Amino acid sequence: MPVDPLSDVISLLKPHTYVAGGLDLGGDWALQFKDHAGVKYFAVVRGGCWLAVEGEVKPLRLDAGDCVLLPSGKQFLMARDLTFSPMRFDEVPESHWRGGIATLNGGGETLVLSGHFAFTGEHTDMLLGAMPPIVRLKDDDEKVGLRWSLERMRRELIDAQPGGVLVVQHLAHLLLVQALRLYMSQGVGRGVGWLFALSDPKIAAAIAAIHADPGTRWTLPLLAERAGMSRSKFALRFKNVAGSSPIDYLRRWRMHLASTLLSQGRQPVSVIATSLGYESEAAFSTAFKRTMGCSPGRYSQQA
Repeated sequence: MPVDPLSDVISLLKPHTYVAGGLDLGGDWALQFKDHAGVKYFAVVRGGCWLAVEGEVKPLRLDAGDCVLLPSGKQFLMARDLTFSPMRFDEVPESHWRGGIATLNGGGETLVLSGHFAFTGEHTDMLLGAMPPIVRLKDDDEKVGLRWSLERMRRELIDAQPGGVLVVQHLAHLLLVQALRLYMSQGVGRGVGWLFALSDPKIAAAIAAIHADPGTRWTLPLLAERAGMSRSKFALRFKNVAGSSPIDYLRRWRMHLASTLLSQGRQPVSVIATSLGYESEAAFSTAFKRTMGCSPGRYSQQA
């Protein structure tokens, strides 16, 4: 199969679903959500609501078809009207939950599907660090199939069929990837960061080459050749799109891989150094300490 850098990074971060469910809302309602690790997403299937994130000056209006990612971890408020006195989400009575959906005030007006992903891998900043506190998405032309996945999740949550928990978890992972794809496509030419670099065919070709064989002695001319560009134009375009130089990206990706291998404790440092293209264990240790702030041996012990 061809190399897929987005899948590489998501797999390296090891996302798992804390929560995947829904909210069926009616009447006067407001819910306060505490701060969180990882990323939350909400998709409005029916009706609408307001979203206010801590530290963000302007609340956001969400209507049917809107999907929002919250990668910052800040606490936030969702409400029919932001002036209503909120209930804490973690204090919603168990009696209100049925089939993975919580119903407030009889429901029937606004239906929101949600998920919460935590990441057990390290370096979450590679995926989330370049994203704004609120990412609003709308799949108007159904390019990434977001609506189909939401409808399948809604049916699974309501019908509560055997194996439904596993199906919902897989759908939640699918929604995460689809939302990231949509975010990338909507930011082409406007955003700067690793995700947007994958939307640039020439830059993505160089990144895919790095991911396919991180142990190759990559140089700027070699990567420019993979991108089909001159060295100077490639270096400038990579920096403008990805926010870092190609060699900086190569070094950081190698260190991401190295820290994962060190935490597993299955290979000696010398083997890891060679597999990632370093001529000696000393050269690798120097690069690792410069990036990670400690030696490979100490990192392995702490992990």
